[in-house]
Amino acid sequence: MSRDTEVASFWDHLDELRTRILRCLAVVGVVGIVAFSFKETLFDIVLAPRSSDFFTFRLMGVEPFCVGLMNTGLTEQFMIHLKVAIYTGLLVASPFVLYEIFAFVSPALYERERRYAVQIVGSAYVMFAVGTLLNYCLIFPLTVKFLGTYQVSADVANMLTLQSYIDTLIAMSLVMGLVFELPVVCWILGRMGLLNRQLMRTYRRHAVVVILVVAAVITPTTDAFTLIIVSLPIWMLYEISIFTIRH
Repeated sequence: MSRDTEVASFWDHLDELRTRILRCLAVVGVVGIVAFSFKETLFDIVLAPRSSDFFTFRLMGVEPFCVGLMNTGLTEQFMIHLKVAIYTGLLVASPFVLYEIFAFVSPALYERERRYAVQIVGSAYVMFAVGTLLNYCLIFPLTVKFLGTYQVSADVANMLTLQSYIDTLIAMSLVMGLVFELPVVCWILGRMGLLNRQLMRTYRRHAVVVILVVAAVITPTTDAFTLIIVSLPIWMLYEISIFTIRH
């Protein structure tokens, strides 16, 4: 291949990358605009876990409560509305973004590598989505209930800001999404020969201690029930990870 052909090929790839990036931004932008337009529906979903009317609390038979939120900045509500719409756009459009990335990279991969890439990316996305959903349905509501209603004295009222609520929701969703990548990471390490079933079984007791610590950090509550609820799915992920490793 001549130098001119190599240069042309490089600029062709760069042009394709630019096109795919613009396409991804356009889709994320459109979804974000749609989410921004349906403000009431969007925030009905986002703010639902702060009340005992949330379906998780109804199933648990929790006593009625509602965590009040306040706004302290002139532009804060608009900026939070914009932020939530953008995150929604990223979340909803992420399958398309992953497809575009894979479509750009896949021509450089062998058939076997392409098959592994599809398995890894697909599994990672599904596990991240499951972790995010579990956080919204269970872990974040329990956290909001405990911290939002906790008082050191009846003379001290809680005044939670909308910014704090949204930032905590996004951060915990990201953490739980990453935690749920454990089986995928273990599978990759197993394929690389850096991890095996026997090693994970040997250190199972140590893993349980680490899981309890992680659960305590994710959900800073004092009751054992909540700690067990959060720890159980993470422990199940560890056990599933053992079986994802062939040897």
